[in-house]
Amino acid sequence: MKKEVVLITGGTGLIGSVLQTILLDAGYEVILLSRNAKNENSYLWDVEKNFIDKQAILKTDHLIHLAGAGIADKRWTEARKKEIIDSRVDTTSLLIESFKQHKKELKTVIAASAIGYYGFKTSKHIYTETDAPATGFLADTCVTWEKATSAFNEISERLVQIRIGVVLDKNGGALKKMAQPVHFFAGAAIGSGKQYMPWIHVKDLCDMILYTLKNQKTHGIYNGVSSTHITNEDFTKAIGKALHRPILLPAIPAFVIKALFGDMAGMVLEGSRVSNEKIKETGFNFKFENIDLALEDLLGK
Repeated sequence: MKKEVVLITGGTGLIGSVLQTILLDAGYEVILLSRNAKNENSYLWDVEKNFIDKQAILKTDHLIHLAGAGIADKRWTEARKKEIIDSRVDTTSLLIESFKQHKKELKTVIAASAIGYYGFKTSKHIYTETDAPATGFLADTCVTWEKATSAFNEISERLVQIRIGVVLDKNGGALKKMAQPVHFFAGAAIGSGKQYMPWIHVKDLCDMILYTLKNQKTHGIYNGVSSTHITNEDFTKAIGKALHRPILLPAIPAFVIKALFGDMAGMVLEGSRVSNEKIKETGFNFKFENIDLALEDLLGK
């Protein structure tokens, strides 16, 4: 029996690297789009030249679209903001037009979005998929991104969009940046420390993607976050616990964070609570809903 083919964009990133293994273990054939296709499962694409290798399009049964410039990788200059938006919208448009051009219909599209859609506001409110978007750069980016992604409905039987929280992985991202100073006894909360950090273990996120890929009843928007609502202060202490390091330093003042990060500062100084009840109601089960278990798995080995 021929294996179904899953095409991943952003397949070598933090999520994609783990996702490839999970999909292969589940019996799928996995192919990637890359600017430097160097092996048999990689196919060339060049967004600036509006090019995708035709063979990748024709082979694909399901698409998982994760491509996009890192939100927190660089300071938010106007040029960087444009790059963050364009890297999401332009890649989406190119994919849609390429599948249309070759008259190839997809069974499933699973596309990334982000909890930045809800903005960053520390409050008692718990955001669900039906909440209206916030205002500001990240929220506006997510709205534009999701609007572009919705056009996948024209070429796919089913579209799933996942608003992803802070992805925890020992090999990169936020956890690696936060764990390093804790390891050297220099860990500290940020600002008030009371801001929430909607998080998800990378394995849970990849399992959620696989689940929505296989479950034909899933469609629309889901939040990709754990059930545990944890503050920055408690998250920092949990890292210390996992690494057997005390948190001795006082919190880093907000003005220092603003000076270092400029417009990005709001993303770490404030934080909302986000619900995952919608995906759980479909029958999906998280393996790492407890932050201590998640960090023990990622940092304790």
